[in-house]
Amino acid sequence: MLQKNRSILNWCKRLAQTSVLALLLITLSVGLSAAWWDTSAKSVRDSGLPSGNAITDGKALLRYALPIENQEIRNMQSSLEDIANQLRGKRWSPITSDITRADRILSDRVSELLANIPELQKPEALALIDNMKQQISQLREAVEAKDKEQTWTERGKLLDMVGQLEEMMVQSFPYEVPSEYSNLPQLKGRATVEVTTNQGTITLVVDGYSAPVTAGNFVDLVQRGFYDGLEFVRAEESYVLQVGDPPGPDQGFIDPKTGKYRNIPLEVLARGDQEPVYGITLEDAGRYRDQPVLPFSAYGAVAMARPEGEPDGGSSQFFFFLFEPELTPAGRNLLDGRYSVFGYVTEGKEVLQKLKAGDKVESAKVVQGAKNLVQPQVA
Repeated sequence: MLQKNRSILNWCKRLAQTSVLALLLITLSVGLSAAWWDTSAKSVRDSGLPSGNAITDGKALLRYALPIENQEIRNMQSSLEDIANQLRGKRWSPITSDITRADRILSDRVSELLANIPELQKPEALALIDNMKQQISQLREAVEAKDKEQTWTERGKLLDMVGQLEEMMVQSFPYEVPSEYSNLPQLKGRATVEVTTNQGTITLVVDGYSAPVTAGNFVDLVQRGFYDGLEFVRAEESYVLQVGDPPGPDQGFIDPKTGKYRNIPLEVLARGDQEPVYGITLEDAGRYRDQPVLPFSAYGAVAMARPEGEPDGGSSQFFFFLFEPELTPAGRNLLDGRYSVFGYVTEGKEVLQKLKAGDKVESAKVVQGAKNLVQPQVA
């Protein structure tokens, strides 16, 4: 009888969670519009995302999203990323094995690591590899001392270096954006943006490799000072935090050169695709099982808001996704493929927890990667 009651309870719990997910999707669709709106072939390009449990670390997702094909650096990254899983259970022996695999690559596979680095950058890459070797020794010391906090810190430093080396391996932008979007700014690479609010500063990395039009629009608006002084118009705990609605009757960005509303297409790069899908959700495209390279599985995912039913209706408003595993389980939430994720918060996640509707963006500025912004060609 007890087992039967437990089964019924578990079934009810699953049903409740499914209902909550559906309700959240509906309220997001309504909220993202109502707050500001009144009315092919597969390629070798892969994000590098491993199979298995969904990744909930924005920095890790950004590393995996880089368009590179160097297997050695991917193997090293995978070993170091795995430490996070082992550290939760204080499984020190597997952690030691992960470090040994990474160390072996740094010691025995240097030529392979340098294979995709441009010749002019190889001295810088070699210096970085030397720093990584020193850092892995510090990581090993923390593991030998079974210092969980220090292990986490040293692992993070090493993975940041891995990310730097991986970025050196990207020698060119991997595809051509459709010509129909040549009238819009495009980010041909990545940019780092600092958003200063009355509650603190947030740092986010914007990924133009996966969403060049969406990211380009955002970086362009940041450089224009568009977001400075704007209020957060929506804040729902454990769900979303939205900003970008300009004062007055305008519902998005009005381009001063044309006097027209600048609308941004829905843009989603699916795993295994060479370039993003535009103007249609993955679901409407019949791609129910496909996963985006930039998913809604990390706290602080940054995505473009749009009115429900209008995939190409986005403009200036965007939202931070406040990932809550009980309500939106990683890899199983209903937003993936429906909205354009274009980056992740990398610093200041605690600030997101403080912000409420009515709080303000005091300033937003591009602190790195501004050179990657390509403005539309004037006819």
